[in-house]
Amino acid sequence: MSADEKPRTGTVQTMKPATAAKKLGIYLPAAPAEFQESPVTREQLNALLASPPEWLVQLRLNGPHPRDIVARKLGVSISGLARAGMTEALTTEEISEYLQSPPEWLVTERRIQAEVRAENRRVKDVALEKAAAAADQD
Repeated sequence: MSADEKPRTGTVQTMKPATAAKKLGIYLPAAPAEFQESPVTREQLNALLASPPEWLVQLRLNGPHPRDIVARKLGVSISGLARAGMTEALTTEEISEYLQSPPEWLVTERRIQAEVRAENRRVKDVALEKAAAAADQD
């Protein structure tokens, strides 16, 4: 070990339950109390990812899901959910109902999301064309 290297200490890095829930893709208030109330180590998080307990499997399958997951499953942005007044977590069943019989706000927000994606693709294609043209000039 060189003079400017520090020896590793025995401290274990932990994260807040909210951070761990985000990494697991779950809605924290629906998790068991012991998960909500205790810091999570990287080792514990890796164990949950590698071999999820039944409560985690069920939360991921059935929800309730956090807003980012709800937005992705509905094909809209988180901002689109907010514009529609959708602030609550939804279950998989509720999301399915919205997809089977989409309300007007969902149709509108999905159209907006499709337009945003198309514009992002167009901008990316223009940037690629400019980069190719610049490379050809060299």
